Amino acid sequence: MSNINELKFLQLDSQLCFALYSTSRALTKIYQPLLKKLSSALTYPQYLVLLALWEKDKQTVGELCEMLLLDTGTLTPLLKRMEAAGWLLRQRSDADERIVKVSLSKKAQRLQAKALCIPPCIIEASCSPHAELMALTRRIQILREQLLAQSA
Repeated sequence: MSNINELKFLQLDSQLCFALYSTSRALTKIYQPLLKKLSSALTYPQYLVLLALWEKDKQTVGELCEMLLLDTGTLTPLLKRMEAAGWLLRQRSDADERIVKVSLSKKAQRLQAKALCIPPCIIEASCSPHAELMALTRRIQILREQLLAQSA
């Protein structure tokens, strides 16, 4: 029979994956009403796409996939819905029609200034100092990179 201490490794609250998953879900719940104030139709995944494009507009689908850590099968339908909603424009390259450039619409560009209210709300909801949250974010990014390197 296993040592009782070894069994603790199988408890749900001992799992890093569950801590990250449940925290992500809780954080997404905080974002929902904030995004609704920006636009009633804006979803969290769409917000992530906007963040990527606000950081660097006019990216290819491949560049966005890389930045958002998504595959094209996941991202393309999302981009199509966002284009239909007037958030962005997709245009095929003249040189290579397989390449699709994605850029912000005027509607999405105007939304960027309104979105500046979101990060302070997240900091407040966390009940943690900004510096502590930035350190935690950096540590999670390092963990993500280490895990991705293991799965490559």
